[in-house]
Amino acid sequence: MPTIITVDDPGDPRIEAYRDIRERDLVGRDGLFVAEGKVVLEKLVDSIVFRPLSLLVAAKRLPALAPLLARLADDVPVFAAGQPVMDAVAGFPLHRGILAIGRRPERPTADTLLAGLRGDADVLLLSAIANHDNMGGIFRNAAAFGIRAVLLDADCCDPLYRKAIRVSVGAALLVPFARIGRGEDPLALLERHDFAPVALSPAGALPLSAFRPEPRNAVLLGAEGPGLSPDLLGRATSVRIAMADGFDSLNVATTSGIVAHHLATGRAPSRGADHHQVA
Repeated sequence: MPTIITVDDPGDPRIEAYRDIRERDLVGRDGLFVAEGKVVLEKLVDSIVFRPLSLLVAAKRLPALAPLLARLADDVPVFAAGQPVMDAVAGFPLHRGILAIGRRPERPTADTLLAGLRGDADVLLLSAIANHDNMGGIFRNAAAFGIRAVLLDADCCDPLYRKAIRVSVGAALLVPFARIGRGEDPLALLERHDFAPVALSPAGALPLSAFRPEPRNAVLLGAEGPGLSPDLLGRATSVRIAMADGFDSLNVATTSGIVAHHLATGRAPSRGADHHQVA
């Protein structure tokens, strides 16, 4: 069992990593990230890639969390505090009463990540997705429908921002991801690994209902408003989602779910033992 350490003072230096988490998350945490809530903590504890360094838990939550805390390594301290102390440290009312600090591992390059995907596989390639709610929703959909990896361009926000992890219900800790360097040609990268690029756009040439997945697909999604660049659209199969007359816009996270479901069901019989998620 980990050590339970009672904290009564919001200024206690042992919990400095949890202070003012909203503001500090926006400027980065030097290789660390914050996980919030029980469901996310479960994903973090079970991950073979990420590791919790410590927890800060509302004392009233300890009895219910006992089975989960028992799965922590003995060297992971669990700080227990009253709700007023929790709120003072975080800088806002922390209703879930559960925070953890995790360490980011060294991430693979996009080239290395794709090279490790064998057989039939679907991936997402995100361009300029800067909204953390959308990023979290995309990762949640990716996990739900068996997307094997997510590639992020240089203008995407951080999937390990606290809010993005929370909205993803921990899926950002499960679905492998990598960044594409600024100036790197993403479609050339996909071509090297035999992924067929499929670009989503309201003006797409092909309705999604008519699109038949290839064995290896890369779904390109752009930010709401500007969408994908003309260069990416022009070099990929462009697909649109049919909508009611007079409306042609969907939230990008919603779009990702519709398309990922189409891919998963469009060739489900071909998915077999070679399909794996990397935790």
